[in-house]
Amino acid sequence: MTVDTMKQIETEKMVINFGPSHPATHGTLRIILELDGEKVLKATPEIGYLHSGFEKLGEHLDYNQYITITDRMNYLSPLCNNVAYALSAEKLMDIEVPKRAQYIRVLMCELSRIADHLLAVGMQAVDLGAMTVFLYGFRLREDIYDLFEMATGTRLTTSYTRVGGLMRDLPEGFDKAVLQLLPNVVNVVDDIETLLNKNRIWHQRTKGVGVITKEDAISYGISGPQARASGIDWDIREKEPYSRYDDFDFDVIIGLNGDVFDRYLVRMEEIRQSIKICYQTLDKMPEGEVNIDADSGYILPPMDEVYNSIEGLIYHFENIMPNRGMEPPIGEAYVPTESPNGELGFYIVSDGTRTPYRVRTRPPSLINYSIFSKIIEGHMIADVVAILGSLNIIAGELDR
Repeated sequence: MTVDTMKQIETEKMVINFGPSHPATHGTLRIILELDGEKVLKATPEIGYLHSGFEKLGEHLDYNQYITITDRMNYLSPLCNNVAYALSAEKLMDIEVPKRAQYIRVLMCELSRIADHLLAVGMQAVDLGAMTVFLYGFRLREDIYDLFEMATGTRLTTSYTRVGGLMRDLPEGFDKAVLQLLPNVVNVVDDIETLLNKNRIWHQRTKGVGVITKEDAISYGISGPQARASGIDWDIREKEPYSRYDDFDFDVIIGLNGDVFDRYLVRMEEIRQSIKICYQTLDKMPEGEVNIDADSGYILPPMDEVYNSIEGLIYHFENIMPNRGMEPPIGEAYVPTESPNGELGFYIVSDGTRTPYRVRTRPPSLINYSIFSKIIEGHMIADVVAILGSLNIIAGELDR
């Protein structure tokens, strides 16, 4: 075959859209893929489809009102967002919540981590054809949401924390319900690992795919299971403990290869560690109040006092009316937390008024997604689905 003939049969590059309506994009994600056959040469993500204005809303709502907005950023584990924002606001106001409230926050965050990881693994598996795994994980997630409904009154947008404590204490029988659930979590994790850990197809679709090296993970600021799967020993719960995490014994799970398979393994083992923490919180749960003293000016009085005493009604009025209520000192605060996807924190700037001057979020999904364009190059178009699933992108955290 002559050189001229070779030039005539050269193929052209193809540009296609992956998303935002593709079922495996898990939200309003669009990726512009440049292909040579089925090989990805270049990927350009576009994230600006929600335009929710979550951060700007924080400048027009008081510190407790904004908690309802944090639910919507990561709707798979909203309780972790509630806690992260409350911690930053409490640092700004120099508040330490009661020990019981801190333990309850840890319990709720770890239940959220279990639910988040189960859904992440389940959705990744169904994207690659393993429907049974999704059904196992989703069914158990609904059982966990029953617990959230029992404690908060709602299943998804919980808004459970308050600056200075919690919406309310745990209801009677909640501890027994958690203890009844946790053995089922162990059984489901065992069943999922039985289906996937030695599955030949699962290995072919995940091993050596989407490798994030340790150096790249550090360079891009990757955190959470994605970083730990690349061999980085970093978990904020252990390194910079908050909410009494230093009272609990658990292991930080570290991977070796940084590929899709290791990210799956890390999440599965982290579920087991979360179960371990849940047992400890229930065993060590202290008695006492879940909110700071109402006289502090940062917490609303109980509703029975509002309805049945003039003092409670006046105090409630003073806290919620415009130009009144909590007014933190001028300053700024940021508290990093270990959400299921990685480091989550809210940076709050106060000008001394009842609403923040600025609110900015450090969302793990956005930072973790930044490396996608690099690790997908050279892979097949089918690997886009596997890598996206392993990063567990939450669209609400991308375009805030």
